[in-house]
Amino acid sequence: MCKINFKKTLPYIGSILFMIILSYIYFSPDILEGKVLFQGDTQQGIAIGQEGKAFREATGETTRWTNSLFSGMPNFQISPSYANNYWMGQIGRIYHLGLQSPASLVFIMMLGFFILLSAMKIRWYLALVGAIAYAFSSYFFIIIGAGHIWKFITLAYIPPTIAGIILAYRGKYIGGAALIGFFGMMQITSNHIQMSYYFMFFIAALVIAYFFDFKKRHELPQYFKATGVITCAGLLAIGANIPSLYNTYEYSKETMRGQAELTNANEKISAKSGLDTEYITHWSYGIGETWSLLIPNVKGGATGAIAKNTEAMQKADPSVREYVAQIGNHYWGDQPGTAGPVYVGAFVMLLFILGCFIVKGPLKWAILAATILTVLLSWGKNFLPLTEFFIEYFPMYNKFRTVSSILVVAEFCIPLLAILALKEIITNPRILIEKKRESIISFALTGGISLLFFLFPGLFFNFLSAEEQVFMGEHMEYRDVFYNLELVRESIFTDDALRSFLFILAGSIVLFLFAKGKINKTTLVALCGIIILADMYPVNKRYLNSENFVSAKKLKDPFPITEIDKQILADPDPNYRVYNLLYDPFNDAITSYRHKSIGGYHAAKLRRYDDLIKYQLSKNNPHVINMLNTKYFILPGENGAAPQVVQNPEAAGNAWFVSEIKWVENAEQEMKALDDFNEKKTVIADRHFADKIKTNISAPAAGDTIFLTSYKPNELKYKSHTSKNNFAVFSEIYFPWGWHISIDGEPVEMARVNYVLRGLDIPSGDHEIIFRFDPQSIHITVGIAFVCIGLILILGIIAIYTNCRTKKVQK
Repeated sequence: MCKINFKKTLPYIGSILFMIILSYIYFSPDILEGKVLFQGDTQQGIAIGQEGKAFREATGETTRWTNSLFSGMPNFQISPSYANNYWMGQIGRIYHLGLQSPASLVFIMMLGFFILLSAMKIRWYLALVGAIAYAFSSYFFIIIGAGHIWKFITLAYIPPTIAGIILAYRGKYIGGAALIGFFGMMQITSNHIQMSYYFMFFIAALVIAYFFDFKKRHELPQYFKATGVITCAGLLAIGANIPSLYNTYEYSKETMRGQAELTNANEKISAKSGLDTEYITHWSYGIGETWSLLIPNVKGGATGAIAKNTEAMQKADPSVREYVAQIGNHYWGDQPGTAGPVYVGAFVMLLFILGCFIVKGPLKWAILAATILTVLLSWGKNFLPLTEFFIEYFPMYNKFRTVSSILVVAEFCIPLLAILALKEIITNPRILIEKKRESIISFALTGGISLLFFLFPGLFFNFLSAEEQVFMGEHMEYRDVFYNLELVRESIFTDDALRSFLFILAGSIVLFLFAKGKINKTTLVALCGIIILADMYPVNKRYLNSENFVSAKKLKDPFPITEIDKQILADPDPNYRVYNLLYDPFNDAITSYRHKSIGGYHAAKLRRYDDLIKYQLSKNNPHVINMLNTKYFILPGENGAAPQVVQNPEAAGNAWFVSEIKWVENAEQEMKALDDFNEKKTVIADRHFADKIKTNISAPAAGDTIFLTSYKPNELKYKSHTSKNNFAVFSEIYFPWGWHISIDGEPVEMARVNYVLRGLDIPSGDHEIIFRFDPQSIHITVGIAFVCIGLILILGIIAIYTNCRTKKVQK
């Protein structure tokens, strides 16, 4: 039996309780009043996942396909619920200690970093300060407010995963492997591979740095042993999530991240795998905007009306203040828009710069390399040669968009090195005196620059965006308005520059007093923690506060039913589609909540359907709209009238027989043929599918019928009656794997027709046709996952047992 030393354990229990209390304090009183966060992306997730959720509640069955958006697509990235995920979800709830969200999120973010620092033999009090510094970085609170919950949870599990890597390189092979396996498993389960991928840059830097360190000490055998342990533990974590990873990987080949089939010289679309550069770099952090790491409002913070900042608006001349309020955006950076800046704390930045001089060892170099690289990559199109190099030569880099989000790595590295610096100062209080020049440089690069920005803002920054400067140049009559807008924004910037300077000054004074022996270690740590929290807490409140909370009743019915919804839902037809033109139809999640939409909202659309949107649906091609069985249009009312629903009498229906086939040689010809054709008589087919279309197509005879008899999102049943062999087109989206198709129980193969639809040879007579989506890969991979989960749990038990035995021997 492993006995617990309560004297040694008590500080850690106290630290956990402090983290819980702090998490609840931040969200009080809202969380205590039973209110819930109203998160934009969460609402969209609810909408596009509603069909699958309702089906599961009604039948107990999980569907892997949904027809609620983009006319039908797999839901691997919408609601990836596999049997192994259920059990990992239960484990996650235990780790969250059953705390109420979103307090639980902030708690696990602090706890993960606390585990990392503890594994690095940093005393609990410093680990607690580090946990606060990391978790209270502004971006994390911004993504909570935006509803990027799985991204947040992924980021929370990354530090303890890295703790396992560091333990392994310190010779703690079993404990390190257990941490890597467990937290790596939980990290991947959170299903935000982009964040895990970005942190591979830090892990790679760490592995390389340790290689040179071990080589210098002539201990390469131990290095390779540790690296092997890390690799095996990582493979177990991957194996535990193999259903999601494998099916997502296979699915990605058919999405916008996969191989392009169309080539268009005018639009520079190439037959190449991955997203195009413009799409990847659309959200690129501005080079000047990077100062937000030090000064939060360096570019105004979040996108929004500048009029809300009543204090700054006082800087505008009253005669034009109304016009400034109308045209002014609080954000004037390079991105199309933002929910807020990446701010790591002014005092934390001082400690980070100081750490570059006073911290020794391989970890420092890994931190520096990863920080510099990820900051440069976050610039995207603003530093295009480097970004293009990574897009071209780094595997998978071209699968992810929003390159600015790679700054999460810098957000991790900066507080980590800051705490290592604070540890060095505590270990050797005289180090600040001994390295006086380095200390002055650190202050100058943070506090000095903040003060310069405050005193001379116009020397360093322009307070109009590029678009605003162009507009003002073309409309000089608005010059006075834009001049006053600059004054308002300059005030916003200088207030935060002064704010950062004061926090850096306060922190520097505390460090100086400690170096001179005027305060003790306990006071130093307490004051550093207070300064960091006092700095970062109110900045986060700018972006996540009581305004983000709503009554729990609102989320019970997030999309109240409208009269238009009622009219459409009165249709007894089990399967038809809706085209909602009240919003941008191809960035609209709301319609999917109650209807099957030809539009939708998702970052990983099927590649062919995305082509269809670009070249046909965006032009409102009636033939394509009809072949998708678009039965209803939702249209805005004219002259302010209420929206209206219009039935489309030309909708082709669920399935139909065609009279002729038009063969094409490639994707370009197939897309071009959709421009003008009779969708009810003619089918367009690529010759690659010639072996699956064997019927000699001719006009169907009078009385030949095919119709849908049963609808489930993952199973469609049809009845057909024909006097001769015919060819049927189904208004369902073609997907090359996972579908099991049968006619009277006998398996058959479908063809892809009309660029995105399904086609099938139908023999004469009366028949039942069934399409069922049930990928065999899911059943195989789930079995592998359970084996890996079991091995990880066994590894954890062995690690605990070994640790207990070691302590017993030491006694």
